[in-house]
Amino acid sequence: MGAAGLRALLDSVRYEVLPAKSTEDKVLAHVPRDVVVTVTASPVRGLEPTLALTGRLAGRGYRVVPHVPARLLRDDAHLKEVVDRLRAAGVDDVFVPAGDADPPAGTYAGALPVLRRLTELGRPFTRVGVTGYPESHPLIHDDVTVQAMWDKREHATYIVSNLCFDPRVLGRWIVRIRRRDVSLPVHVGVAGPVQRAKLLAMATRIGVGESTRFLARHPSWFLRFATPGGYSPERLLTPVLPDLTSPAAKVAGLHLFTFNQIAETERWRRALLDRLGA
Repeated sequence: MGAAGLRALLDSVRYEVLPAKSTEDKVLAHVPRDVVVTVTASPVRGLEPTLALTGRLAGRGYRVVPHVPARLLRDDAHLKEVVDRLRAAGVDDVFVPAGDADPPAGTYAGALPVLRRLTELGRPFTRVGVTGYPESHPLIHDDVTVQAMWDKREHATYIVSNLCFDPRVLGRWIVRIRRRDVSLPVHVGVAGPVQRAKLLAMATRIGVGESTRFLARHPSWFLRFATPGGYSPERLLTPVLPDLTSPAAKVAGLHLFTFNQIAETERWRRALLDRLGA
């Protein structure tokens, strides 16, 4: 069951990428069309790079999920413009975090008002994702984050968990949210096979993406990359596989934070599938 469960997770994978200059070429060169690509958004650069890359990749046959942070939206009219542009590009799945822009660009301070507005607009997207936090959020109490997922359940269709490097914490979080009757399926967020030096350089040089900023707030996590053999995605996933593959867990697959190490991430996934006998 362990190997079969891990194969199932690897077959239902999403790659989170940063909208940098070379991202499109990397995706086209290395990512199969059956892998979902999610595109982050930066409070510094705004939504335009995200929307532009999303449109180009969707036009090349990818299923693309843009991040639409609430704090980057100016008002209802701006949200409607974004919705119309994404729908015209064939996008039917969006991820709506609160975002880190401080102050917000407009009237939305959190994700829930945006989700409610999307519902009022007739639910223009088939799938809508929201954030979950297995590790403590540096600014929000754990009980509040769980309550927020409950509040969003009527407007969202799935949860993407943020980075976690402790399998015990991840497993306990899955159990906890299910006990609180949060029933949305979860895409488990896992850092890809990124070298520590590359991860540090990416966080320093680009500084975009919810995942990069969240990781930067937890410098002790970098130590896991420094120790010999200290981190690999499969080493994180293997101990917690029973929790992730239980039907009660409702885990839909993996969300891999690539930090734009896209070729390396896909090479790792293919090699692991080969070793598992896929």
